[in-house]
Amino acid sequence: MKITEILKNKKANLSFEVFPPKTLTNYESVLNAVKGIAELTPDYISVTYGAGGGTSDYTVSIAKEIKSLGITPLAHLSCISHNKSDVREKLVQLKEAGVENVLALRGDLPENFAGNLDYRYANELVEDVKKFGGFCIGAACYPEGHPQSQTLFSDIEHLKRKADSGCDFLTTQMFFDNDIYYSFLSKVQASGIFQPVIPGIMPVTNAAQTKRITSMSGTYLPTRFRRIVDRFGNNPLAMKQAGIAYATEQIIDLYANGIKAVHVYCMNKPDVAAAIKANLSEILC
Repeated sequence: MKITEILKNKKANLSFEVFPPKTLTNYESVLNAVKGIAELTPDYISVTYGAGGGTSDYTVSIAKEIKSLGITPLAHLSCISHNKSDVREKLVQLKEAGVENVLALRGDLPENFAGNLDYRYANELVEDVKKFGGFCIGAACYPEGHPQSQTLFSDIEHLKRKADSGCDFLTTQMFFDNDIYYSFLSKVQASGIFQPVIPGIMPVTNAAQTKRITSMSGTYLPTRFRRIVDRFGNNPLAMKQAGIAYATEQIIDLYANGIKAVHVYCMNKPDVAAAIKANLSEILC
């Protein structure tokens, strides 16, 4: 099923994200995590595409496994280190696997990359996926601005190009203050972007995650969130419980404010995904 159809079918949607293994030796453990998350019957499961395409071979196979489990897959596809022939080959593979949804991303340029660039921006990939045909196309957006953009407004200008190139929905990077998302949504709509903007929520279950989050993306961490990490960061079980509770509160607030779909970055952790869904059991009915 295409995600645009899913978004029309239910009042409240919940989806999860998984990432493929870096090596074949870890494939089985990732597959077990995928199966555990699939048992929760999310509306769809997205599969990431490693930086520079490092896990790209596994993205297609994991997406195919998700589909075999009766869950709609969303396959990420990044273009920065690929030529147009590579992209077409991946699209053929996805189509043959029965995958109908693609999240079109620029991706991060691999270290010491010396090749030619057929793609410089994600909107160019969106255009090619649209021309290929048959896919529901998603794209990424950044409520606090892309780290490489000078301003949020210039970033929204780039987002408008992606929207106009043919993407069907948008998914945000993680955020920890819902007011940032609501403000971003207003700016996006004012710029003429009317595709659904699905908020991405990450349950932070250990203190080390906060360091990675801030170093990689510069995401704003509210005082209330920082206090949770300061108080419970040295107690793994307490931090996990508090992180799940914080994410749950974000999700409930989003639903209460009329947002129909939420995407959860659960980091291949079925127990975290299960706890989130259990906390929303009556809300999702």
